[in-house]
Amino acid sequence: MTTEDQTHSRKGISQRRQVFWAHMEELRQRLLKAVIVLVLASGVSLIFVKRGLELLLLPMGENRPVALHPTESIVVYFRIALMMGLVFAMPVIVYQILAFFLPALTRGERKILLSSVFGIGIFFALGVAFAGGVMLPLAIRYLQGFMDELVQPTYSIDGYISFVTTVMISSGVVFETPLLLALLARMGLVTSRQLAKSRRFALVAIAIIAAVITPTPDMFNMLLVMAPLLMLYELGIVMAWFAGRARQRALAEAGV
Repeated sequence: MTTEDQTHSRKGISQRRQVFWAHMEELRQRLLKAVIVLVLASGVSLIFVKRGLELLLLPMGENRPVALHPTESIVVYFRIALMMGLVFAMPVIVYQILAFFLPALTRGERKILLSSVFGIGIFFALGVAFAGGVMLPLAIRYLQGFMDELVQPTYSIDGYISFVTTVMISSGVVFETPLLLALLARMGLVTSRQLAKSRRFALVAIAIIAAVITPTPDMFNMLLVMAPLLMLYELGIVMAWFAGRARQRALAEAGV
C-alpha cells in the first residue's frame, strides 16, 4: 500500500469515527430531552399522586396496605408520580426516539412515523386505563380471596404498587398492537389480508400474551384479558386496511 493510500485510509477511518461520535452525541441529546420531559411531567404529576393512589387502592376495598420501612411510602409516592409522568410524556419520548432514526428513512416513512407519535401515547394510556379499571380490580379481589381461610392478605405498599404498575405498563405496551400493525401495513411489510388469514396464529399468540400479563392463574381473568386483545387485533386489521389503501394511493401518485 502506497503512502497516499495509507493517508486516504486514515482519513476514511477518521471520518467514520467522527460520524459515529456525531450520532452518539445526537442520541445523547435526544435521550436527555426525553429524560427532561419525563422529569417535568413527573413533577407536574406530583399534584395528582394522592388522588391516583386512592384510585389504585380501590381494588383492595376496606383493606389498606402497610409500610414496612420508614421510607417506603415516600418511595411509592414518587414511583406513582413517575408512572403518571411516563403516560403524559410518552408522545415526546417516542418522538425523540423515532427522530434519531428519521435521517435513515425515506420522506414517506418519516411522515408515517411522525404521524403515529400521538397515537402511540393514546393507545398506551388506554392500556393503562384498562388495566387499572378492569384487570386489577378483578385480580386483587381474586388474590385476596385465595386461601383466605388460612392466609391473611396483608400487602406492603411497595409490593402492591410494584405489582400494580407492572401490570398497567405491560397492558399499555400490549395495547400498541393495532398501531403497530397499521405501521407495518403502511410500510408494505404486511397486508390486512395476510393479517386476516393469520387469525389462528394470532389467537395462539394472544392466549400466550394473556397468560403472561394476567396477574391471576384463573381462566376467567385470562379470558377477560384475551377479549380486548382479540378486539385490538381485529382493530389492527381494519387500521392495516386503511394504511394499505393509503400506501397504494401514495405509490400511485409517485408513479411507482
